[in-house]
Amino acid sequence: MKISTVIITFNEAENIHAACESVAWADEIVVVDSESTDATREVASDCGSHVIVNEWSGFAAQKQFAANAASNDWVFSLDADERVSPELRRTIEQLKSKDESSLADGYRIARRTFYMNRWIRGGGWYPDYQLRLFNRTQGSWGDRLIHESFQMRSGARVETISGDLLHYTVRDCAHHEQMIKQRYAPLGAQQMYREGKRTSGISTAVAGPSAFVRSYILKGGFRDGAAGLTIAKFAAQHATLKHRLLRQLQDSKER
Repeated sequence: MKISTVIITFNEAENIHAACESVAWADEIVVVDSESTDATREVASDCGSHVIVNEWSGFAAQKQFAANAASNDWVFSLDADERVSPELRRTIEQLKSKDESSLADGYRIARRTFYMNRWIRGGGWYPDYQLRLFNRTQGSWGDRLIHESFQMRSGARVETISGDLLHYTVRDCAHHEQMIKQRYAPLGAQQMYREGKRTSGISTAVAGPSAFVRSYILKGGFRDGAAGLTIAKFAAQHATLKHRLLRQLQDSKER
């Protein structure tokens, strides 16, 4: 079992070295860069990665391009702000030593996020299982605009393995708010519209409070103290803005 780690990047000079270092066990590291203006490509190359420049085509399409560019069918997909924990590395190395006939077609991994100087347990942020190790012949990345995931073919066998994928997400609250306004809410609204979902004044009004209660109470965000409260507040902001943007899309299409 040979594994190619693939990473898509844009201006990730601060992150890419640590990301590549955490997957040094891979048989190959492929970095697909969407025309960064910082030193991302140089740093990645210095780490021994095979660097390819590809114009940005969207998250799912870019990750599919990266998977297709790999030399091996077994692919480990990593984001630049993620790291492989020691336990996860040991688990994957054990898989690499097995006979391929005994392997599943893909493996889910728990992702643990570091936010406001602590590891988050609640709010729906953990274990946040991600399908990141897979045989690329058994599926594809699909065409989702956001929250993309590798979609396995019908009948494919997927298992969960031990060890966490460590996620060093937004730098601070200002960065978190910026990402909601510029990426998550706009793309989320577009994805909802594409899927035929529609909203209303009432739905928009209740979206924020519902998201807060779900994150802080139902999903245990209160266990994370101030960080959990902040996450719940941002979940409410995200939900409200997403519904507002969806209404704007509806109105523009109707006109």
